[in-house]
Amino acid sequence: MKTPAEISEQYFTAWQKGDFETLRGLLADDVDFVGTLGRARGVDECIAGLRGMGRMLERIEVHARVADDTDVITWFDLHTADAPPAATANWSHVEDGKITRIRVTFDPREILAQSGR
Repeated sequence: MKTPAEISEQYFTAWQKGDFETLRGLLADDVDFVGTLGRARGVDECIAGLRGMGRMLERIEVHARVADDTDVITWFDLHTADAPPAATANWSHVEDGKITRIRVTFDPREILAQSGR
């Protein structure tokens, strides 16, 4: 079985590539996502949110990943087409090889301004 750090790395790689089939396989059916721009409950809502954010995503530049037996914190810059990179923290909780909880925080003001929200 993969470690939480390996699962997290695979999650970010798949999201950046737009590989939502791989992402779906990494998420628990009842995954719970809470982030700066929204919430999602369940794998379908979570994938829909990742797709939406993925339309703005140019790349993810990971600076650090810290993990233990169940939790991973990834610090990265979220690069979008029209806004400066957003420094972002992502906490993922992993159980039985699947991500069950995701919490994300960043300052969304530049992204929201550029997207007209």
